[in-house]
Amino acid sequence: MTREIERAEAVIEAASAGKRCAIVSSGDAGIYAMAGLVLELCRLKGIAIRKPGMPAEAGVGLPVEVVPGIPALAAGAALLGAPLTHDFAAISLSDLLTPWDTIARRLEAAAEADFVIVIYNPRSRRRKDNLDQACNIIRRHRAPQTPVGVVTGAMRANQQVAITTLDNLPQMHVDMQTTLFVGNSETMVYRDFMITPRGYSDKYAVTGERSQPQHDGTG
Repeated sequence: MTREIERAEAVIEAASAGKRCAIVSSGDAGIYAMAGLVLELCRLKGIAIRKPGMPAEAGVGLPVEVVPGIPALAAGAALLGAPLTHDFAAISLSDLLTPWDTIARRLEAAAEADFVIVIYNPRSRRRKDNLDQACNIIRRHRAPQTPVGVVTGAMRANQQVAITTLDNLPQMHVDMQTTLFVGNSETMVYRDFMITPRGYSDKYAVTGERSQPQHDGTG
């Protein structure tokens, strides 16, 4: 942390010298990670880049490939059940690069629009109050008993998974490796699984028998 530019410049320098190299990010390189910074620095430095497999124009163009990974929101969602089956928004509480006023506006908008909210970087040693402020914003639009998934170290040796409520969230132990999943107005918990319905039971008659489409008498 805090040495991202140094890392990105090092890999660009090595690649420009003809070396095959990679810069590694946890999760997915394009989600709160290094892919964007590498591409941004290439633009700022005026370095011609191209996607692998595309012909270089007169030999010009540094090939740059972004390799997809499994982001924390996907790994954490799988551990919880299915909290992201409907629309969701991902918001980082880190105000190191983004002003808190901007983060607060995004939280307000996502909460009011009833998105499931995935929260990255909820708390650090320096940022102890941001999560409390975020909870206060979300509470304006969500019930206190709204389910919240708390996943730390998803798919790693230090993995911890819990489901709590919005009201109890500020008391939970979370850190920079924790991803939070704040449910929307329809999110529920069933036998330790966190579920956000997609809407199938509203469209189809879901019973113990094979489900049938609900007809409204038209068509």
